Amino acid sequence: MITKEELCKKITDIYPDIGACGIDIDVEYSDEKGAWVVDLKKMEHELKTYLEDVDARKCMEGKQCVSLGLQIA
Repeated sequence: MITKEELCKKITDIYPDIGACGIDIDVEYSDEKGAWVVDLKKMEHELKTYLEDVDARKCMEGKQCVSLGLQIA
């Protein structure tokens, strides 16, 4: 099972601009959605996106988080 801390660390490793340029990140698993909720905040702007378990596992294996990357772009 992936932990919140592991996934958050991996996302910031893959996307180093998160945190470095003032973007806050929070990661929680939503039983209701059956997916990881990735919440990015910068000042008054906020983006919530969902990572399915398959995508979260790919992130943890060192592969890029494709759906998250598209949202961030």
